Amino acid sequence: MRYMVPSTQLPGGFRPGERLIDLANAVREDPELPRDALAAVLARHGESERDLASLNQAEADALRAAVAELTDRVLTEDDTDRAAAALNDLLARCGARPRLSRHDGHAWHLHVDRGDDASWADWFTATGALALARLLSERGGIDWGECAAPGCRRLFLGGGPGVPRRYCSRTCATRTRVAAHRARTARGGGGQ
Repeated sequence: MRYMVPSTQLPGGFRPGERLIDLANAVREDPELPRDALAAVLARHGESERDLASLNQAEADALRAAVAELTDRVLTEDDTDRAAAALNDLLARCGARPRLSRHDGHAWHLHVDRGDDASWADWFTATGALALARLLSERGGIDWGECAAPGCRRLFLGGGPGVPRRYCSRTCATRTRVAAHRARTARGGGGQ
């Protein structure tokens, strides 16, 4: 499933917003997500085995905490001003800083290095907050959220202009519409 529309994808296939959502959903499903599972998600999003070797248990614990903070402070926030203030706070305190980069045959893109002085948690906070800040500034408001389907807590990135997205997937949207239709029918409201 794609969580981010093409206009918000970075050239060269980088999708920091998708990485953020995938990690946030994984940590929400298992708040004690093991180090190897965290590394597997990061590897699916392009992190090298060489870089992942430095993701020890302490770094994994801090990374899970950073994911949870981004989720609690930003991804579940529905007020644009509070989300912007939280993003500014997160960006200001990160040890990793964004820059333009072109490497490994990729086009120029915004990049956050995980240098010697930046932990995995700082790097992830910077890249996640930068991706969300970019979305917020391009869309003029929050373009992410928690699925509105009863019983589903999955997070998603929006689909751009138009009607705001409310569900993490077509499955949840359809299931919710069918349940509402059945409830109306049961009350004698018919299907029209």
